[in-house]
Amino acid sequence: MKVEIWSDIACPFCYIGKTKLEEALADFPAKKQVNMEYKSYQLDPNAPLYEGRPYYDTLADKFGSVEQAKQMTENIANHAKEAGLEFNFDQMKATNTLDAHRLLHFAKAHEKALELKNQLFIAHFTDGKDIGDINVLSELAESVGLNVAETKKVLIDKTAYRDAVAFDVQEAQQFGITGVPYFIFNRKYAISGAQPKEAFFQALEKIQAEEQTTSPFETLNTDANAAACEDGNCEVPQSEEK
Repeated sequence: MKVEIWSDIACPFCYIGKTKLEEALADFPAKKQVNMEYKSYQLDPNAPLYEGRPYYDTLADKFGSVEQAKQMTENIANHAKEAGLEFNFDQMKATNTLDAHRLLHFAKAHEKALELKNQLFIAHFTDGKDIGDINVLSELAESVGLNVAETKKVLIDKTAYRDAVAFDVQEAQQFGITGVPYFIFNRKYAISGAQPKEAFFQALEKIQAEEQTTSPFETLNTDANAAACEDGNCEVPQSEEK
């Protein structure tokens, strides 16, 4: 079973939704048969890198005032706490996430994307690290076993994996994705938003049942004696006499 997840590291509900899906997978008997793949999505592709500006001031530009921003983030932090996560909005650093997404594609090539994704979320939402900073990204990459020299080479080369990020964003547009997190199961079913654990578990069960009972192909042959090779035998079938 394939689960593709479009998300942005700067999206709090992407972290919460990831956690809810993982909770569902923990109770899912066939979890070893589930392959998760994270896809890139940027909520604000034009966001500047961190400039030392307080996080609430950045949010105030979008929501009208620092007071409104604090009220909104307090509600999100409480929602995160219910999922067992610690969000420290007063320490967060607003930044552009493109380099983090490029790094995730590099990590994917080394089968480390799932681990790195989790470290990026923790760094941004809990530890208040600047995930747009090359040194911070290199440290996180090293923590999951990626080579530091290779990591910095990728991060310095602004063209590295940029096309891979753009491809994910283009796919999101093709699927009509306008918000994240967005989960697509087997390219057939979709779940939008940080849904409860139960919603993810029901989706996993439904798809597993379909995979067990539905053949991936429907045979359309009309002639049972049509020519074909079997076990090295490629004889032309004899025509039936009339």
